Amino acid sequence: MAEKFLINGGKKLEGEIEVRGAKNAAFGILAASLLTKGECVIDNLPLIEDLFRMVEILKGMGVKIDWVGERTLKINAESFNPSKINHDLVTIFRGSVLLVGPILARFGKVKIAHPGGCVIGARPITTHLDAFSQMGVEIKYENGGILSFELKEKARDRTVVLNEFSVTATENAVLLASSFPARTTIKIADADYQIQELSKFLNKMGAKINGAGTHTIEVVGSPKLSGVKHKLIYDPIEAGTFIIAAVATKGNVLVKNVEVSFLDFFLKKLKDFGAQYQVLGKDSIKVLPYKNLFIDKIQSLPYPGLPSDLQSSFGVLSTQTKGSTLIHDPLYEGRLKYLEEVNKMGAEIYFADPHRAIVNGPTELQGRELGNYDLRGGAALIIAGLIARGQTSISNIYQIDRGYEKIEERLQKLGADIKRVKN
Repeated sequence: MAEKFLINGGKKLEGEIEVRGAKNAAFGILAASLLTKGECVIDNLPLIEDLFRMVEILKGMGVKIDWVGERTLKINAESFNPSKINHDLVTIFRGSVLLVGPILARFGKVKIAHPGGCVIGARPITTHLDAFSQMGVEIKYENGGILSFELKEKARDRTVVLNEFSVTATENAVLLASSFPARTTIKIADADYQIQELSKFLNKMGAKINGAGTHTIEVVGSPKLSGVKHKLIYDPIEAGTFIIAAVATKGNVLVKNVEVSFLDFFLKKLKDFGAQYQVLGKDSIKVLPYKNLFIDKIQSLPYPGLPSDLQSSFGVLSTQTKGSTLIHDPLYEGRLKYLEEVNKMGAEIYFADPHRAIVNGPTELQGRELGNYDLRGGAALIIAGLIARGQTSISNIYQIDRGYEKIEERLQKLGADIKRVKN
């Protein structure tokens, strides 16, 4: 039975909240564990729907996986059968595309359905396909939306130039290259936390990766990578979401386990906009009530720019600021759909085109029944419900569960009036 969130807004968030492990980094790490016949132990995993689906796919192929702690998995991929991959599960979330690289590395070929994910516009995997082609992979389309990959060329030194700054395409190229006993140079590589975390993991396994965090990465791989133990970093996007939620409600909240180094630009923009916060130690942010907010422009850009995954939370925050705010997300043409729902709450938002909108504020939001299209937009609608007068209902909350672990229970501890109910 479908579930929804009911939120009675108008309460300031107060207290402490801990950030969980990094959702998007987890998929690359789990995929990398397929590259070795040794045992991998991965700690600090978030207990979210997308991670459970990834584990289900791996188990379905015969990978031995055991929970050895609340957030710790032991993985042994010594013997598994990629022909048993569950194509239906693959179509549910986009992280499954990262299985292609390591399965190609181990078996030389793989067949997989087109991966799914959020409804935020066209998300083709052409950059992945182009990168694989440059690495000697032959790709064919088969009936039923199945893609067939086969490695046709032997490993050799080569340069791969990506079509765009794609996180998952960079990860896939790094994953495949890590098994080649040759030097692969990847240009136009994405530099975000997922790439840096995956590179740390693969270096522990025995690959030699330099340049992670820049747009040129060099990989010298090995056909015999070792099993390792690894603790996943905390989620910068979840941290940003909670920080903005605290700011929006004029709250007083200590956010713990913050990977501050991956949020430099985000935190600078918050300060420029008038938000009040303190950086405490290496991994905590104390949010304090603001006096005045002014947001002139929010533009999503690849790392180290403002993450597209935080644009939607900023969009809701901009309804509470004086004047006009330009929201620009050049990456995904469906990323602004959440603003249609915020307009239902009494906001004054005008759409210039699928990538740009103008938000005029401040406006007092009113609780309404809202639909939800995607993970990050759903989190933003929760923030809208927290600051609105009256009751807000948000449907299709499975999308939110894909990336935020028991978000309603954690917000309740901050004083939010939010509950999960059956439709």
